[in-house]
Amino acid sequence: QVQLVESGGGLVQAGGSLRLSCAASGRISSVYRVGWFRQAPGKEREFVAAISWNGGATYYADSVKGRFTISKTNAKNTVYLQMNSLKPEDTAIYHCAAAKSAGYAYRIEEYDYWGQGTQVTVSS
Repeated sequence: QVQLVESGGGLVQAGGSLRLSCAASGRISSVYRVGWFRQAPGKEREFVAAISWNGGATYYADSVKGRFTISKTNAKNTVYLQMNSLKPEDTAIYHCAAAKSAGYAYRIEEYDYWGQGTQVTVSS
């Protein structure tokens, strides 16, 4: 089992920045990739970004490319999502998730473990 705990959400004005953290614990050796997903009220959960745990390859949704950066520190078993130039449409609950095997980084079904999420609200 892998446990994931997100932190760093909050309220920010449009154009501002936030950094989310996802702390992983448990059987870290089984993790292949960690991703961030978000879900806005009344909408489906959608892919934001992902990073391979060992190789460091990164993946981004088109809507966040150039504004968000995903990174990790293996020593702390933590994945970060730096979010800049935030827009009101970025408002959502952000979840991190861990996948045990390779597959499509953007597919929700590929992920085996999920955190509870952290709220991000961007005011206009």
